[in-house]
Amino acid sequence: MPVYNAEATLDEALSSLAAQTLGDFEIVAVDDGSTDATPAILAAWQKSEKRLRVIRIAHAGVPTALQVGLEACRAPLIARMDADDRTYPTRLAAQAEFLRAHPQVAVLGTRVALHPKGMNGEGMRVYLEWQNRLLTDEQIRREIFIESPFVHPSVMFRREAVERVGGYRSVPWLEDYDLWLRLYLEGVRFAKLPQTLLLWRDHAERVTRRDKRASLENLLRLKAHYLALGPLRGRESIIVWGAGMTGRRLGKLLLRAGLPVVAFVDIDPQKIGKTRHGRPIFAAEELPRLWKAHPNPAVIVAVGARRARALIRPRLTEWGLCEGQDWWFAA
Repeated sequence: MPVYNAEATLDEALSSLAAQTLGDFEIVAVDDGSTDATPAILAAWQKSEKRLRVIRIAHAGVPTALQVGLEACRAPLIARMDADDRTYPTRLAAQAEFLRAHPQVAVLGTRVALHPKGMNGEGMRVYLEWQNRLLTDEQIRREIFIESPFVHPSVMFRREAVERVGGYRSVPWLEDYDLWLRLYLEGVRFAKLPQTLLLWRDHAERVTRRDKRASLENLLRLKAHYLALGPLRGRESIIVWGAGMTGRRLGKLLLRAGLPVVAFVDIDPQKIGKTRHGRPIFAAEELPRLWKAHPNPAVIVAVGARRARALIRPRLTEWGLCEGQDWWFAA
């Protein structure tokens, strides 16, 4: 649990951990150079909670604090927690039991609810509804390039799997999504419990709202980087569905990565017949012809409209293309 200036919420987070039905665990709190009452709160908790270990470092940011914590942990199973969230009493026991029963699973999340109610924007609610639907390895891997498929503080993972891919890194984008994609490339299995076991605090200062690493541009850079290393590696022809802002920006990043983007497709008649980055824009109905005309093709769907997935998925399926093998959503 990385902690930085969390005096307003730390007691609540620690109380929820102290109330866990699982008894055999430790709490590794990394104080990332807090300047408020956080050190005093942690010191007071150490007097009554013997499972709490506190590591203090100079302020270095979340990725460094996470890696310091990972290296300090001693157990083979590691659960994440944030200092402004609350976890349900049965969470650690349920996750540990599942991982013991399913040794092939390396990363296990849970469903999550937002709190406090009434403070959550539409975008956050849509994201949470989406990630709460992804429960199986197949579902998570199929949609992993849309967004981060896990709420980070809900996750329990096998230490050896995360250490094998390099742990947490300081990168230009969000460190948790970066970690999931590295594990995805390694072929590890994911899962998510259907129970809601974490209350995830939404507030104006959360990382996804104020950190430039969470910007759309850096999110697209992350996706392009791992698409190039994974699904698009070795492909001879890439077709981008979406010639709007998201498709244009992602297409540019794919080209910068040296990938062979050959065309865009779109449903907007004002875009059809024009070009993006020197590549022609065709009507979406032309995609089956383009698929047959180009060698070893792949389709990346980069349409940001929220209802687009429900419209595009059946069309690609009808045309005989397999999601996760022939094409991927990336928005």
